[in-house]
Amino acid sequence: MNLGKIISRSARYWPERMAVIDRHTRLNFAQLEQRTNQLASALLGQGISTGDHVAILAENRVELVEAEVAFYKAGLVKVPVNARLSLEEVIQIINDSCSVGLIATPMFAEALIARRAEVPGLRLVVTLGEKGGDIAYSALLDQGNEAPVNCDLPDDALAVLHYTSGSSGVLKAAMLSVGNRKALIRKSIASPTRRAAPDDVMAHVGPITHASGMQLMPLLAVGACNLLLDRYDDQLLLESIQRERVTRLFLVPAMINRLVNFPGVDRYDLSSLRLVMYGAAPMAPSLVKRAIEVFGPILAQGYGAGETCSLVTVLTEQDHLCEEGDYRRLASCGRCYFETDLRVVNENFEDVKPGEIGEIVVKGPDIMQGYWRAPELTAEVMREGYYLSGDLATVDQQGYVFIVDRKKEMIISGGFNIYPTEVEQVLYTLPEVFEAAVIGVPDEQWGEAVRAVVVLKPGTALSEAEVIDHCARTLAGFKKPRAVDFVSELPKNPNGKVVRRLIRDAYWQNSDRRI
Repeated sequence: MNLGKIISRSARYWPERMAVIDRHTRLNFAQLEQRTNQLASALLGQGISTGDHVAILAENRVELVEAEVAFYKAGLVKVPVNARLSLEEVIQIINDSCSVGLIATPMFAEALIARRAEVPGLRLVVTLGEKGGDIAYSALLDQGNEAPVNCDLPDDALAVLHYTSGSSGVLKAAMLSVGNRKALIRKSIASPTRRAAPDDVMAHVGPITHASGMQLMPLLAVGACNLLLDRYDDQLLLESIQRERVTRLFLVPAMINRLVNFPGVDRYDLSSLRLVMYGAAPMAPSLVKRAIEVFGPILAQGYGAGETCSLVTVLTEQDHLCEEGDYRRLASCGRCYFETDLRVVNENFEDVKPGEIGEIVVKGPDIMQGYWRAPELTAEVMREGYYLSGDLATVDQQGYVFIVDRKKEMIISGGFNIYPTEVEQVLYTLPEVFEAAVIGVPDEQWGEAVRAVVVLKPGTALSEAEVIDHCARTLAGFKKPRAVDFVSELPKNPNGKVVRRLIRDAYWQNSDRRI
């Protein structure tokens, strides 16, 4: 079945319910169905054919949701591009993805028209304004037909090219099939957390061209509403929750940290919230406790990757309610569920024993087909049908997975393996610490030395010695930071996750080696 038909069905069930909202537009399911039919037929009428690749490039807005559904209906391959990339990076992705069409903001549309010779395969530039491209989005929509577009594709047909640099900085695109996206919907509906229903409203604060957008189709499939915020802003999000009666959120820990420390957060009515999902990194127990005070006992954690298309483990709301003050389980990313097969293996691809460290590998119908035009890179991360995550973890006898760190970010100092996340968790127990990152820096004696880079909460103070002494009381001597740098902010990716690689690079740029 064509993925777009799922939305057509929702339009029959819940025609008047709101499907998607941004700061300018509110569409119910009947309107979404009509407009996506028009867009699908209009794109095909412009000479774009089923199987062609079309890129989308904009901050969160209704048209991005329309485009995704229309692409499914017409059998086009979606190439989501992060709106925070530079023009050079955008050109690189358009060429690498073989995109023949682009829907973009006027600024990017105009810039690409001016440099069209550098994107020779790009035949159609649609601007989300009145100027800048070959045709305005509104004018293109007017050319379309409201009748449904019938295009059924096999499950192994390519649906999305999901570009991700991961922790390596190397540009690569996970090939996600029609079957992968169907598995995403099934898995979301079968989640062990509180499941979405027609009366739900989810606020998307991260770019829906990336992780946050994975929930668009599952929510639309059950008649729920997607509220799109075009940027992350503490006050904007709190006001939106209160005004729109938001029931669901997906945040990274850095966002939760900001929200619960926002001055006057208790003045906002957050009683409509039913689920606050977080991911991309674990949260310190102290932050979890504060978040439960603010939001209620509705926290859940998910772990996944662009290559897995959906979450592969979940730490449920019940898992967060620690009995008798035992907070050890909060360090877990949860247990795998539904169709996922998750293992933690050693270098011989054998399952490790409980408590031993190994690499997370995952198999299931939601795992990517491989990396676009990169067979060597695909071979590095696929083995016996399993995706090799690059994440080091332990697993206990109940199946709870505890991520230790990224394989490539492990610090080796004097022959000892040190995991930055373990040290960061200790740093977050200091009430003055707002954000922290731990990296390995060059050291002539030990090879690498542990260094902490810390952002303090406004109005607080800590010395380097105080931080190191605090860590020394909890950690083995070789794990404690040898130095501490205090900074005003840490670099983050577009999803709000701290990028250790960028911090680390600054300390290694004058070194002859990188490890």
